[in-house]
Amino acid sequence: MESLTPLEPYNLYTADPVLWRAVEREGAGAAHADLVEFGARVGSEEVYRWGFEANRFSPELVTHDRFGERVDEVRYHPSYHRMMELSVGAGIHASHYDGTPGDGSYVARTARMHVVSQVEVGHGCPISMTGAVLPALREQPDLAAAWEPRIRTCSYDPRLIDSAAKTGSLLGMGLTEKQGGSDVRANTSVAVPVNGGGPGGEYRLTGHKWFTSAPMCDAFLVLAQAPAGISCFLVPRILPDGTRNSLRLMRLKDKLGNRSNASSELEFTDVAGWLVGEEGRGINVIIKMVNATRIDVTNWSVSLMRQAVSQAAWYLTRREAFGAPLIDKPLMQNVLADLELETEVGTMMVMRLAGAYERAPVDDHEAAFLRLSSAVAKYWLSKRSTPVVREALECVGGNGYVEESILPRLYREAPLNAIWEGAGNVIALDVLRALQRSPEAGEAFLAELAQARGADRVFDRELDRLQQNLAAPNGDGEARRLVEQLAVCWGASLCLRHEPTIADAYVRSRMDGDWGAEFGTLSPQLDLAGLARRACPADGGAS
Repeated sequence: MESLTPLEPYNLYTADPVLWRAVEREGAGAAHADLVEFGARVGSEEVYRWGFEANRFSPELVTHDRFGERVDEVRYHPSYHRMMELSVGAGIHASHYDGTPGDGSYVARTARMHVVSQVEVGHGCPISMTGAVLPALREQPDLAAAWEPRIRTCSYDPRLIDSAAKTGSLLGMGLTEKQGGSDVRANTSVAVPVNGGGPGGEYRLTGHKWFTSAPMCDAFLVLAQAPAGISCFLVPRILPDGTRNSLRLMRLKDKLGNRSNASSELEFTDVAGWLVGEEGRGINVIIKMVNATRIDVTNWSVSLMRQAVSQAAWYLTRREAFGAPLIDKPLMQNVLADLELETEVGTMMVMRLAGAYERAPVDDHEAAFLRLSSAVAKYWLSKRSTPVVREALECVGGNGYVEESILPRLYREAPLNAIWEGAGNVIALDVLRALQRSPEAGEAFLAELAQARGADRVFDRELDRLQQNLAAPNGDGEARRLVEQLAVCWGASLCLRHEPTIADAYVRSRMDGDWGAEFGTLSPQLDLAGLARRACPADGGAS
């Protein structure tokens, strides 16, 4: 029997063949060598230590200096900065901006985000926002021309100075307010034009933001009420003359998880901001950023699942109980096999999204497919993440419940992704809107699923039922039921087409009623031992 040792160091990329097969399938095969190298670096003991320390030593808010002057700064543990250097250095925040649709650059970038988020997900917030900002910022070409070169470097520069003097910049966003939540049209922050304002013009903003994550970013896209309605503004922390914009950090949120990421309450009075696009079209501008960050949030959900199940599988192969390794116990095999099914399907979904997002600008089918699939995946995978991580923790037992294990941190992180960039009801209603306003989105989604038609009779039956339900949806009250049906049919289609080894188990359990209320209720007629072994990182490239 092998001794109980930590899983790390290991190569997070080569240990996950479902991931690298999906990366190649979505057009990023040329990045394989770089991803292998990155997977080994992220899986090192040093980087795992950075992840632990960045969360154990939470960010600290400093509002004033020793002379009583406002500084409004957040100070991080050095390991947080090391994580940022790693991800920025790998270009996760901007490498895809150098690519062209179909060249695999965004797919490879998404794979890097998937790998690094398994070790530390909190620092991914500013990385994600910066990686999503340019489609929105390009609505105002003069502002984009000034800021793009600052963003598109691979240099992490945490200094609080004029962005033009830095080696690299990061951008964030501020949307929600106390009274509005997801309903940003109810925002009360106001923007007053200076010298007439207009696109690219200066305004003065007064108001607040209830959640501003990563407050040490160099600038933010902020929504506020201009004379013509809700509008989007670029608000820098440091003004071109070197003075500090009057952004006031009131406090940092004391959160369940996501401890390494400083989420702040922000007040501002007479803050300088520049209009992005036209007045009254702020939501149309900012949604370009939100759509991209939503894919990252979905990716994070799967990253947490992958890491939790890998940790559990590693432990089960080395923990002996009642005379044999736990991995050889039929009931434990059932549980682990069930968790692996969920994780592999999630991996395929998120990489398919990455491919669609990359190709959408030049491919109408991909654009239509993305409109629906991004919401379906965000809803489903962010919901599935928490029970998967919880069950993986239970597999490890008491050893998984202590902080020396990474599992408690993963468990605290998991629920956030169901809230971030749209909670469950918001996303489910977004699916209904997409079906009503963009019927081509539903058609593209069904066409995608139909590629697996004929491979399994149960799948064919459920696809017919789905088509009937889409033709006559039952309204808002059953939106979640419809989204779940869309997700499960999509998952089955991916299995049947790309991972046939797991297809029978997924279809029988998720679609044919042969599944209980908890993980570990797969049919004993399946190859549970083989499915469980798929979760073991040592079989996929542990170093």
